[in-house]
Amino acid sequence: MSERARLFTPVLIAGCIVIMIGFSIRASFGVFQIPIASEFGWPRAEFSLAIAIQNLAWGIGQPIFGAFAEKFGDRKAIVLGALFYSAGLVLSSFAVTPAQHQLLEILVGFGIAGTGFGVILAVVGRAASAENRSIALGIATAAGSAGQVFGAPVAELLLSHFPWQTVFLIFAAVILASLFALPMMRAPERASRAELEESMGEVLMKAFRDPSYVLIFLGFFSCGYQLAFITAHFPAMVTEMCGAIAPNGMLAGLGITTTSALGAIAISFIGLANIAGTITAGWLGKRYTKKYLLAAIYLARTIVAAAFIMLPITPASVLTFSLLMGALWLATVPLTSGLVAHIYGLRYMGTLYGIVFLSHQIGGFLGVWLGGRMYDIYGSYTAVWWIGVGVGAFSAIVHLPIRERPLGALPA
Repeated sequence: MSERARLFTPVLIAGCIVIMIGFSIRASFGVFQIPIASEFGWPRAEFSLAIAIQNLAWGIGQPIFGAFAEKFGDRKAIVLGALFYSAGLVLSSFAVTPAQHQLLEILVGFGIAGTGFGVILAVVGRAASAENRSIALGIATAAGSAGQVFGAPVAELLLSHFPWQTVFLIFAAVILASLFALPMMRAPERASRAELEESMGEVLMKAFRDPSYVLIFLGFFSCGYQLAFITAHFPAMVTEMCGAIAPNGMLAGLGITTTSALGAIAISFIGLANIAGTITAGWLGKRYTKKYLLAAIYLARTIVAAAFIMLPITPASVLTFSLLMGALWLATVPLTSGLVAHIYGLRYMGTLYGIVFLSHQIGGFLGVWLGGRMYDIYGSYTAVWWIGVGVGAFSAIVHLPIRERPLGALPA
C-alpha cells in the first residue's frame, strides 16, 4: 500500500501528538479560574478577560501562522508556535496583576495558533488521499479531545501539590517536548496544477466573493462561543452550583469527592465523548453532505444546552450534559475544514481555514469575557448560557444555503 493510500501516516501521527499536548494544556485554563482569582482577590471577570484575549489572539494568529506555514514550511510554523506558547506560560507564572496576565495571554494564544488546528489540519489534509481526508481530519481533531480528557484532571492534580505558577512552568516544558514529534511531519504538496499556479491573493479573492465562504465564517462563530465559554467557566460553574445543591453522598457515589473535581472531570468527559464524536463526524463527512451534518450538529448542541440549563443541575446532569455535548464538541472542525478544502482547494487551506477560524475565536473571546462579566453583574452564568443557545440556533440555520461544490473552475 502506498504512503498516500494509508490512513495512519507519520504526518497524521505526529500531528495528533502536537495537537493532543497543546490542547490538553489549553483545555485546563478553566481549572485556574478560582485559584488565581482567590490568590489575588480579583473579580471573576479579570482572569476571564485574560482567557478571552488568549482566544482572540489564537484567532488572529491562525491565518498568520497558516500563511507562514505555506510560505516557509509547516514545521517552522509549529516550532515558532511552541516557542510562543512556552514563553507565554513561563512569563505568566510571574504575573501578579490582571493586566500582566491579559497581555501575556496574547503569547499563549499565538502559541496555540501555531501548534493547533489551522496549521496541523492543513498538513494532515495535504498528506491524506481524497478518500481518507475527511476521516484523517476527524482523527487529528479527536487528538485534541484526547488531550482534553486528561488536561483538566492533570491540572487539578498538579494544583493539589504545587502552586499554579509551578504548574504553568511544567506545562511550558511539556509544550517544548512535543517538538520531538516534528521529524515525522513531512507532508507532500497535494494540490492540483491549477491550484499551484494560482496566487494566494487570487484564491482569497475568490473565497471572499463567494457567499458560501461568508456563511461558513459566520456559522463557526457559535462553535467558538460555546466551546470557549464552557472550557473557561464550566468547572467554576459546576463547583459553585453543585456545591450549593448536591449532597456529598451523591458525589461520593459517583466516585468524585469534591465539586471542583467534578468540574475538572466534566471537561474530561467532554473530551472523552468527543474522541468518538469527531471521528464519527469525519467518517460521516466522507459519505454525506457536510453542510447538512454541520447544521444538524449545531441544532443538537442548541437542544442539549437548553435542556441542561432548564433542568435541575446535579452531578448526574453535569456528567450527562458533558457526554452529550462532548459528542458534538469538535465534531464541527473536520467538517468545516473539510468543507473549506473541498470548495477552495488544498493549496492555501491553512490560510483560508485560519480566516474562518478567526470567527470561531471572536466567538470564543465573547463567550469567555461575557461569562466573567455577566457573572460579576448577576452572580450566575444563566444569561450568558442562553446567549450561547441562541447563537447555536443561528449557526444551524446559516449552514443550509452553502453551495457545497468546488470553486476551482470559476474565474477569479
